[in-house]
Amino acid sequence: MTMMVFTFVLLLGNALKEILPLLVSGQVSFGTVAEAVGLLVPFVWVYALPMGMLTATLLIFGRFSADQELTAVRASGISLLTVVSPILLLSVALCVASALVNLELGPRCRVAYTTLLYKLRTQFTTAQLPEGQFIRDFKDAICYVGKNRAGELQDVTIVMLKNETNFERTIRAPRAKLEFTVTNLTLYLTNAKVINLSENIDAGTFEVLPLEFDLEPAKQGPQKPRIDDMTFTQLRGELEELERIRLLPPPRGLTPDQLRARKQEWERTRHDLFSQILFQMHRQVSFSFACFGFTLVGIPLGIRVHRRETNVGIAMALLLVAIYYSFVLLGQALDTRADFAPCLVLWLPNFLFQAVGSVLLWRANRGAG
Repeated sequence: MTMMVFTFVLLLGNALKEILPLLVSGQVSFGTVAEAVGLLVPFVWVYALPMGMLTATLLIFGRFSADQELTAVRASGISLLTVVSPILLLSVALCVASALVNLELGPRCRVAYTTLLYKLRTQFTTAQLPEGQFIRDFKDAICYVGKNRAGELQDVTIVMLKNETNFERTIRAPRAKLEFTVTNLTLYLTNAKVINLSENIDAGTFEVLPLEFDLEPAKQGPQKPRIDDMTFTQLRGELEELERIRLLPPPRGLTPDQLRARKQEWERTRHDLFSQILFQMHRQVSFSFACFGFTLVGIPLGIRVHRRETNVGIAMALLLVAIYYSFVLLGQALDTRADFAPCLVLWLPNFLFQAVGSVLLWRANRGAG
C-alpha cells in the first residue's frame, strides 16, 4: 500500500508537469495519457520501492511495539531475529527486483516515455499546422492552411524556396491529408496546382501530390539516450567504446606545445566522460541495495519509537529518505571529480544504513532475550 502511495505521488508530479496540460487542452486522449503513465511507473519504482519498504517497516513495527505484541513475543521465548527474518528475506527479494528495475526496465521505460513526449509536443506544435497562419518551421518551404480538421486540411498553399530566400514554385490545393512520424511530415495534396515561379510556367495539376518535410533535428526527439537514461548494458558498451577510441592524428604544422595542449584536452574530456559513465553504473547498482538498508534501520527504529500514529512513521521515513538521497545528490555533483571519489559517496548511505541498522537490531534482539 505504501509503495502504491509513493508511486502515485511521484507519478502525479511528473504527469502534472508534462502530460496533464496536453490532456486539459484536448491535444491528447486518455489512452495516450495512460500509455505515458504506464511508461513512467517502472521509472518511479526506482524511488518508490525503497521508500515504500521503509515506511511500511516503520509503521508495522511501530504498531507492533505500541500494541505490546513485542512483549508477548518476548514472553514466548521467541527472539526478535526470528520474527524479523521473513521481513529481511523480503527486503533481499526487493533488492533483486530493484536491480531489475534500476539496471534495465526503468531506463528503457524512461527513454520510451521521453520519445513519446517529444512526439506529442512535435505533433501538436509544428505537425498540427495551425490554420490561418504562415508556417515557416520547415526547411525551404512556407505553408499556409485555411482549415485543419484533425489532419484533414483545406485551402493549402505551399511556397517552395531555393537557398532559403528565393521563391522557386508555389503549390495550391483545395484539400490535403496530413500524416506524421517522429522524423518527418507528409502532406498528400489533392488536385494540387503547381506553378514554377522562377520560369512563370504552369507545371500542371496533380490528382494526388505527396510532399514530405523533414522535421528540424531539435524537434525529432533524442536519437540516443542520455547517459543518465541508459541501461547498465548500454553504459558498459559506452565504456568499452570509450576505451577503444584513440586520438586522431594531429594536423601538420602544430608546435610541440600545441600538440601537448591538444592531447591534454582530449585526455581531460575522455576522463570526464569515463567518470560520468562509471558514476551512473555505480548509481544504478547502489540503488538496488536501498531496500535492505532501509529495512535494517526501519525495524529497530519502529520498535524504539513504538507509536501508533501513522504520521510519525511517515515523517521518520521522509527524514531517512532525505538523508539517503542527500548522499546521492552530493555524489552527482561530484560525478566528474574523480579525486573526490563520487562512486564511493554513492555507496556510503548503504554502508551507513546497514551498519547502523545491524547494530540497532542486535541491541534490540539482546533486549528481547
